[in-house]
Amino acid sequence: MQTGDAAVIDPARTAAVVLVGGQGSRLRPLTLSTPKPMLPTAGVPFLAHLLSRIAAAGIRTVVLGTAYRAEVFEDFLGDGASMGLDLTCCPEPEPLGTGGGIRFAADALAPGFDEVVVFNGDILSGVDVRAVVGEHRAAGADATLHLVRVPDPTAFGCVPTDATGRVTAFLEKTLTPPTDQVNAGCYVFRRDVLDAIPAGRPVSVERETFPGLLAAGSRLQGHVESSYWLDLGTPASFVRGSADLVQGAAPTAALPGPVGTALLLPGAKVAASASLTDGTTVGADVQIGEGSRVSGSVLLDGARIGDGVLVERSVIGPGATIGDDTVVTDAVVGDGASIGASCELLAGVRIWPGLAIPDGGLRFSGGA
Repeated sequence: MQTGDAAVIDPARTAAVVLVGGQGSRLRPLTLSTPKPMLPTAGVPFLAHLLSRIAAAGIRTVVLGTAYRAEVFEDFLGDGASMGLDLTCCPEPEPLGTGGGIRFAADALAPGFDEVVVFNGDILSGVDVRAVVGEHRAAGADATLHLVRVPDPTAFGCVPTDATGRVTAFLEKTLTPPTDQVNAGCYVFRRDVLDAIPAGRPVSVERETFPGLLAAGSRLQGHVESSYWLDLGTPASFVRGSADLVQGAAPTAALPGPVGTALLLPGAKVAASASLTDGTTVGADVQIGEGSRVSGSVLLDGARIGDGVLVERSVIGPGATIGDDTVVTDAVVGDGASIGASCELLAGVRIWPGLAIPDGGLRFSGGA
């Protein structure tokens, strides 16, 4: 395998594009009002964690390719300056797919940027950006893909490589994958290669751009790492990713507090007899009652947790209320919802924003 040293990134030459246009339908109801990359994750929008990694690599110019609720990202642009980043939003006029979205966003970059690093905005990753760029340069590649090895590659784009690291095929979600290496959602493109992606129409980088480059004999390089990697597309992976950030298992420079078993934001009030474990985030002004136990969960701003409540691996939306002695496990409670006492929310239940469930109104067992 080709192995280049970690590259020195010249911020005048290398820029980044972050794709943040998806609707996040698998995360509903959390994404009904907030785009997935802007969901509070370990205390800050997920995008802040990704941008902190981009800044740490030495990149300074970042274009956000937006679509769904683009105005939310516009409000976030000023935060880039605190990270040393120059952020620009580039809202798509119509859905353009991954390849079309990359091309559209990259058009906002000045001509001097001849190397573009692309990130999917819903991937939590420990990718060594400098190492990927270094291998890209050492191989003289037209494009380089960050690849990770996973136990079950059938759910991902599968990318076999030869002994030099050159990509030999690009196979989208196959039941008989020839390798456990999968597309990890981070790419490096030479600018002229990126500019050759057709403009003004939907293009899939996975199904059209990369297979087309292979067919044309272009050099596609695979950079394989065993670093942390998680697709935050489902509630289960979202809460796991947040917990990993809080506990330090996933890298970030944007955590608003020390690494530990729990993260408490300003104004949070936790009863002395309550317990917080496994990377729980307690949002601003959240209240947690006596004897309650919260494990590996995300409690968003203003939520109210009663006495004797058990919350495990769940998301409680902003302003939501959980009544006394209720159990919430592997569930999502939407913004402002009200869950009465002695309820059971289990096994993937999702409560839509504003709904009210009376005391004992939802159970998976007979109860007392």
